[in-house]
Amino acid sequence: MIPVDSVQDVTLEDRLRGAIWGQFVGDAAALGTHWIYDLEEMAKLYPDGVNGFEAPLPGHYHYGKKPGDQTHYGDGALVLLESIAKEGQFDAKAFGRSLVEHFQPQSYSGYLDKATRGTLENYAKFLQNNREQEFDFQQGADDDETAAGSRLASLVARYWKDRSLLERVEQATRVCQNNATAIAYMKFNALLLAELFRGRDVHTALHGVEDQILEVAPKLGQELRGKSRQALEETLNGVVEATLLFGQSCPLPHSFPSSIHALLKHTHDFETAVLATLRAGGDSAGRAAMLGAWLGARRGLDGIPKAWRSRLTNRERISVATEKIVSDQRP
Repeated sequence: MIPVDSVQDVTLEDRLRGAIWGQFVGDAAALGTHWIYDLEEMAKLYPDGVNGFEAPLPGHYHYGKKPGDQTHYGDGALVLLESIAKEGQFDAKAFGRSLVEHFQPQSYSGYLDKATRGTLENYAKFLQNNREQEFDFQQGADDDETAAGSRLASLVARYWKDRSLLERVEQATRVCQNNATAIAYMKFNALLLAELFRGRDVHTALHGVEDQILEVAPKLGQELRGKSRQALEETLNGVVEATLLFGQSCPLPHSFPSSIHALLKHTHDFETAVLATLRAGGDSAGRAAMLGAWLGARRGLDGIPKAWRSRLTNRERISVATEKIVSDQRP
C-alpha cells in the first residue's frame, strides 16, 4: 500500500532548492555501492547493510573518492549547475567548454562514462578537422544511459515555466548524449519536475506527463507512457524486486521505470526512497540522482535529511550556485 502523498506549506523556492540538492544528495549517497550488481556480493562487502555514503573500496569504480564526494555523474551535474548560475542562463557552448575542461583525462582522476568519453572524443576529432570553426556542443555520444538524467534538475529549476524548457532540455542532453532515446526520456523527466514544482502530488504529476509526452516525443511517447504505467503496476512489490524486474543497468529504458517505481513506493520519505534504490544495486547513482531530484521537488529542501546535505563535500558550491538560480526566478 502506498502512503498518502500529503505535503503542505512547501514554497516554490524550496521546491527548486529541493530538486537541485536532492539530485546531489542522491548521487553522493550512492558513491560507495554504485555499480555493484550482485546483491549477495554487496551484502558481503557491507555486512552492516547499505546506509548511504559508503566509502568506495579498493577495486571499485570510484575508489579514491571519499564519503560526501560525488560520482562522475554528480561532478558533471556541478559543472552544469555552476555554468547556469554563472551565465544566468543555459548556454550549451559554455556548458560544453566547462565540461570538456573538467573531464580532461590528464586532470580528472575519476571514472569517465561512455557519454563523457564519447563527447571528449567527438570534440577532439572536430578540433583536428575544423580548426577555424567553433564546436556547437550538440554532437555528444550516441548514448541512452543516465548521464543527463543525473544533472537535469538545475536546468529545469531555471526554465520550468519557460516555453523554451523542452528545447533547452534537448540542447542540454545533446551536449553529451546525441541520442533520440535519451532526449525523449529527459523530456519526460523535465515535465515531471515541472509538474512537481507546481505542487502536484506524484500520481497527478505522472498522469499529467503521460498525457503530454505523446505530443512532445511522438516517436517514443507510447514507450515512455508504458514505462510509467508499468512502474505503477509494480507498486505492490518492493523496490529491489521491481528494480530487478525493470533492470539494474544504466540504459534509461531500465533505470527510468525503476526510479519512478521508487518514487511511487516511497514518495513520503526521501531517505527511505534513496536507500531502497541503493540497496537494489546496479546503476544506483543514476537512479538516486533522478529520484532525489523528484522527491526534492515534491517535498522541498526540508524533506531532505539535513545530516545528509551537510555531508556533501561541495555543499558550499552547491548552495551558492543554487541560490543564484533561485534568485533568478524572482520578479
